[in-house]
Amino acid sequence: MATASAYRPRAMTSRPGLLAVSALQLAAGLTGQALALRRRHAFEIPLAAGDPAAVGRESLWAGTALSAPAWMLGLQGWAVARLAAGDERARPVLRLLGAGMVPGYLLERLVRQRLTPGGTQPLETAVVAGGLGLAAAMVVLGRRR
Repeated sequence: MATASAYRPRAMTSRPGLLAVSALQLAAGLTGQALALRRRHAFEIPLAAGDPAAVGRESLWAGTALSAPAWMLGLQGWAVARLAAGDERARPVLRLLGAGMVPGYLLERLVRQRLTPGGTQPLETAVVAGGLGLAAAMVVLGRRR
């Protein structure tokens, strides 16, 4: 009798798939950060909110309304580069980053607003929907073989 893991598609744990998804998610994160800095969208989650006047400084440690913190994006860039070089130790780093970003996106007030029918804004909605979906894919594709 075959185990459930025998039916898992090979693409679910492939390095090229994780690499592509992680690189696209990083692009979404960087785009979200640039957009939030330009539009002064500070982070706003339950129990904490940033200052639109200080969104640049706060983007370094707390992120913006449309992106993860700069330190996470830097770590993600490093892990993408390591995985591209064949270092499988980057896989759990990318999975962990994705696992942190999914609730981060969902906690953000502006993200929730942009994902509702009445709150869409073409560019911001595309950035957060793509970023959220790709972060979730990083969690799935980051599993060990």
